Amino acid sequence: MSIQVQDVEHVAKLARLNLTDEEKARYTEQLNAILKYAEKLNELDTDDVPPTTHVLPIRNVMRDDTVRPSLPIEKVMLNAPQEEDGQFQVPAVLE
Repeated sequence: MSIQVQDVEHVAKLARLNLTDEEKARYTEQLNAILKYAEKLNELDTDDVPPTTHVLPIRNVMRDDTVRPSLPIEKVMLNAPQEEDGQFQVPAVLE
């Protein structure tokens, strides 16, 4: 697989970039070098490697959720600059 100048032009158009002909040629060359380097991965023998989603084992470091009583609404509303019917009153953002 290789990148053509037309591919670079297409991506530049999607990104709304104005590229010079020199930049298009340079990016085409650079992207092809990246793809050529990535193709080296096909040379690796991965038959005995199990599929994984992460290289390292990941565990959740968050605490378990526990049900507990919340603050009384009166205490919460002490922090509200404006309150109406037990809710924070904020300026309207839509007309």
